[in-house]
Amino acid sequence: MQKILVTGASGFIGSSLVDRLLQEGYDVVAGIRKTSSREYLQDKRIKFIDLPYNRPKELSDILKDENFSTIFHLAGITKAKKQLDFERINFEYTKSLIDSIKGLETKLIFFSSFAACGEGEEINFSPKKVTDPNTPNTGYGKAKLKAEEYLKDNFENYIILRPTGVYGARETDYFVYFQTINNHLEPYLGYVPQRLTFVHIDDLVEVCLLSMKSKIKGKIYFVSDGNVYFDTEFAKITKEVLGKRTIKLKFPLFIVSWISSFMEFLGKIMNRTFTLNKDKYNILKARNWNCDIDNLKEDLGFEPQTDLRKGVEKTIKWYKDEKKLK
Repeated sequence: MQKILVTGASGFIGSSLVDRLLQEGYDVVAGIRKTSSREYLQDKRIKFIDLPYNRPKELSDILKDENFSTIFHLAGITKAKKQLDFERINFEYTKSLIDSIKGLETKLIFFSSFAACGEGEEINFSPKKVTDPNTPNTGYGKAKLKAEEYLKDNFENYIILRPTGVYGARETDYFVYFQTINNHLEPYLGYVPQRLTFVHIDDLVEVCLLSMKSKIKGKIYFVSDGNVYFDTEFAKITKEVLGKRTIKLKFPLFIVSWISSFMEFLGKIMNRTFTLNKDKYNILKARNWNCDIDNLKEDLGFEPQTDLRKGVEKTIKWYKDEKKLK
C-alpha cells in the first residue's frame, strides 16, 4: 500500500483530499501542527505528523524514514500579519521540504496559486496560460512563485497545481459571500465586471489523484472547471439557488483601496490580520481571472464534472445541512 503525505491537512482542501485518498485505499499521513483543528480528520486510519520545517536536518530524517511515495504540499498561509511571514512559511518552509526529499523516489504535488502568475490582461481579456510571464503583485503570490521556481531548479519529480477559486463543503471564504447574498445584499467592487474562474473541491481532488497516478513530471497546470463567469453571473446563480432577492451595492475601487490601506495599518498596530488589506485589494481590483486548462485536459485527461451552478447547489446544500445557512 502506497504511503501518502498531505501537508496542511487540517484545511478545507487538505481534509477533502485526505478523505478521497482513504476512500481509494491509500495509507494516509496528515501533516498538521499540534494546535491545528482535527474537525474533519476523524477517521481512525489517519496517521498524524507535525513536520519541523524550521529544523531541516530533523525534517530530512523524518521524510527519509517515512519514505512517502507522494507528498501533496498544501501547507502555507494566505493571510499574514507581516509580509515576511509569506516568505518564511510559503517559501522557506517549502524550500526546506524540497531539500529534504532530494534523492528520494518521492513525487511532489505542490499547491501553488493563480496569484503566483498574477491576473490576466484587461484589454482583450484573454485567458492566462502557464507559459505567460509571471507578474504577481501580492506578497502571497510572490512567495508562491519563488517556491515554484526553487522547485523547478532543484527537484525533478514534481507537478505544480495553480487552482483558481476553490469552493465546496467546508470552505469558509466564499461562505461569507453566500451569507451576504442570503442576507439580501449583492456587493460589487468597481464598475467593470470581473471575469472569474472556479473549481469545485471534488474536481480539484480528482486532479490531485490524476497528478499522483500520472507518469508526467515537471509540469505546471491551472485548475478550473474550464469556464469563465462574470461576477454578475456568480451572483445570479447564488440568488437562484438560495431563492433570495437582493439589493445591489457597488463600491468604487478607490474607496476599497483606502479602506484596505487603513485596515492594513490598523492590523499592524493591533498585531492582527484582517481579511481586507493591500494584498487582498490587489486581487479584488483585478478584472480578469480567466485561465487556460487545455494542457491539464490533454496531459492528465481531466474532464471537469462540476460547473458553477451544480457546484453552488452542492455547496449551499452542505451549508444548510450543517446549519450554517438557513
